[in-house]
Amino acid sequence: MKTIDICQELKNNAYPGRGIVLGKSKDGKSAAIAYFIMGRSSNSRNRVFVEDGDGIRTQAFDPSKLEDPSLIIYAPVRVLGNKTIVTNGDQTDTIYELMDKQMTFEQALRSREFEPDCPNYTPRISGIVRQTEGDFNYALSILKSADGNPASCRRYTFSYNDPINGQGHFIHTYMEDGDPLPSFEGEPKQVEIPDDIDVFCDMLWTSLNEDNKVSLFVRYIDIETGKTDTRIVNKNQD
Repeated sequence: MKTIDICQELKNNAYPGRGIVLGKSKDGKSAAIAYFIMGRSSNSRNRVFVEDGDGIRTQAFDPSKLEDPSLIIYAPVRVLGNKTIVTNGDQTDTIYELMDKQMTFEQALRSREFEPDCPNYTPRISGIVRQTEGDFNYALSILKSADGNPASCRRYTFSYNDPINGQGHFIHTYMEDGDPLPSFEGEPKQVEIPDDIDVFCDMLWTSLNEDNKVSLFVRYIDIETGKTDTRIVNKNQD
């Protein structure tokens, strides 16, 4: 698979929706995680990421303007032992709870489908990073409608063992802006992961569409020690 320039990919797409990047830093020392959200409606744009224990949650920037919290207020990132879970919805909790009962990532997601937001039927995208002794692996999942037909759910999981230095994979909810919004297609895109978390954070944030971007979370996990380094960027600021 060809490695693409994620900056150009984002700059050329005004509305990829929500996106997850998982991979390994170029120096081979860190597992890298990134998650961003975008919004077209005032309700979607009225959000920020806030820290919540080892993870994060979304909350309304201006609570008085919150309209419908059902699909926009959730915990995108939670940590279960040596596993970091990142998703674009409340399936984070489903994965956390069922994996805590010894189910696998895929088994946990069999109880969920795409979002019920007709006519978009937004895909549920999910990722997991599992740390082992001095190493890690990761997986990405997408649950999507059958080309916009809600009568059928299509489930895809992509697993990456023995990650390659400087390489990651990027999945997002929508192929592009539209009405209805077209769901992501194909395999996660192969991208480069730099050594420096601040460089990675800045390149993602500055590449996202200025009007539609809302929040960004980036975390590097030291493969040897498990120590984490986290950045959160919110367009809405107090």
